[in-house]
Amino acid sequence: MFPLPAVVPPAGVLAAAPPAGTVLLAYTLAGCALGCCSGLVPGLHANNFAFLLAAAAPALDAPPVPLGCAMVAAGVVHTFLDIVPSLALGVPDAAMAAAALPGHRLVAEGRGREAMRLSAVGSGLALATALPAAAVVTAGMRVAYPYLRAWLPVVLAGVALLLVLTESNNRRRLAGALSFALATALGLVTLDAPTDPLVAAGGVLAPLFAGLFGVPVLVDALGGAGVPSQADARLGLSGRELTGAAAAGAGGGAAVGYLPGVSAGVAAVLALPATAGRDPAREYVVATSGANTATAVFALFAYWSFDATRSGVFVALDGAGVPAALPPLLSAVVVAGAVGTVAVVLVGDAALRVVGGLPHAPLVGGVIVGLALLSLAFAGPFGLGVLVAAAAVGFVPVRLGCRRVHLMGVLLGPLVIA
Repeated sequence: MFPLPAVVPPAGVLAAAPPAGTVLLAYTLAGCALGCCSGLVPGLHANNFAFLLAAAAPALDAPPVPLGCAMVAAGVVHTFLDIVPSLALGVPDAAMAAAALPGHRLVAEGRGREAMRLSAVGSGLALATALPAAAVVTAGMRVAYPYLRAWLPVVLAGVALLLVLTESNNRRRLAGALSFALATALGLVTLDAPTDPLVAAGGVLAPLFAGLFGVPVLVDALGGAGVPSQADARLGLSGRELTGAAAAGAGGGAAVGYLPGVSAGVAAVLALPATAGRDPAREYVVATSGANTATAVFALFAYWSFDATRSGVFVALDGAGVPAALPPLLSAVVVAGAVGTVAVVLVGDAALRVVGGLPHAPLVGGVIVGLALLSLAFAGPFGLGVLVAAAAVGFVPVRLGCRRVHLMGVLLGPLVIA
């Protein structure tokens, strides 16, 4: 027997497998594309989208870390883009509750393009602030976290009390307390209730937040004239005011990243008084968008440092078996932040133009029907009941004239009582 000649592969075959960095970037960009799509769906909460990705993960047969990069990137871009349906259609993500009405006022004044840019700048600046701050905050939390966990109900009760006390007068404080109490009762009844969803990653968050924060705005908008003609996109805040509001948002994101039940809207409401700015409406948009995006950074550090899942994205990562690989996941956050900043401006302007040219009442009615279908998909027939009940509660702060952020009692209240 003659020995078989050694088989030498053709040039380039050994290098056929793409470098690890290329794979990570490809998955990250794919996640960015998914986040753009999900952020534009009215009423689709980032948590529900993250759970959908986690449910689809086994079918993808993807490596864990690249899959995690895609999921993190999708979540970050979602936080940039969810301002678009909030302003164009009036259906915010729960985290955008504080920004919704100030943003709507800007759209009604023809300043919607400015509002989109304020949101993009707020998210971008807060993300840039959160990246270096997260390591310092995490080091401090290593000392404080055991005490925070032991006293969590007290801390969250203090947050709820501060939300009420920061209302401008006693009538509004009473209205805020009533809104918080009703939202708490709604959360106690619905959050752990069994559902029969039509999709694998179901849950009541979609109907809860769509009812609390979306349906009241849409119902009131049925009789309106729709999106008016929009003026130029010049920003009405100075560089100093933008930086201050974004820094407040980044600080709020730190709270959200380590405290369960605290949304970006809650954090921004509590952080904004420190800025002492002259234009609260615009600063709300900047700070809340900033807190919403900066949360991704702090939640990532909490996941890496404490194995704590402080957002739906990281609950989904944990469920999909993604390890807490900080460098690649943090790189995905940075890439997604750059993509989101550009996308919210390009897509936001187009959305305002398109929505402004469509028949208003049929469009709003169609969105309400879409929210009902979304509720049915994520929570079955029970979800439709939750949507109606949440909408009834959602009208309370609107009609009584207090901030809608008190409705986050739907998550805060049960955590305080538990």
